[in-house]
Amino acid sequence: MSQKYLTLSELNIEGQFLGFVGDKPGKYKYLQLAIPSGNVLIKLPKELRLSLGLSLVPGEQVTVCGLSKLNPRTSEIKLEVSRVNQIGFCPVDNLAPQPKARIMVCQKSGCLKRGGKGLLSELEKTLCDRGLLDKVTIEHTDCQKRCSSAPNCVLTIGKKEYKKIQPAAIASLLENHLT
Repeated sequence: MSQKYLTLSELNIEGQFLGFVGDKPGKYKYLQLAIPSGNVLIKLPKELRLSLGLSLVPGEQVTVCGLSKLNPRTSEIKLEVSRVNQIGFCPVDNLAPQPKARIMVCQKSGCLKRGGKGLLSELEKTLCDRGLLDKVTIEHTDCQKRCSSAPNCVLTIGKKEYKKIQPAAIASLLENHLT
């Protein structure tokens, strides 16, 4: 009976760790690595997945060690990883950008009559003066169902939401969160 795979050579690939790839979060099967010739996916053995998932950070330089094997019938090359060593850190430029803040300003008649237009222009002026206008998205919304406290404005930064807030306070919060 013959072996399915023949050992070709030792494997030593050095590159920048970009992230994990898998069908479910926390169930990563592959390591994505940037090497000079492009990006490569390397299948990880089960015994390495959990420890690497907890220790590797995107941008780290790593060396992947193991064996490359050949299936003589299909000419398929299989990489068998035995260990992954961290050798340094270099920040990744293509990480997910920091989420923009969102400011939702009600533009229905009740809010407009109670100062909604002035709130919007004051907000834009304050953010522009402090150089924050490009870090936020200002959205004109329909009724926010809080007409008694008009004009209504909601600031969302990540998962935090701030209501009943004035333009100067919005600018201060943005400076604290985004800079």
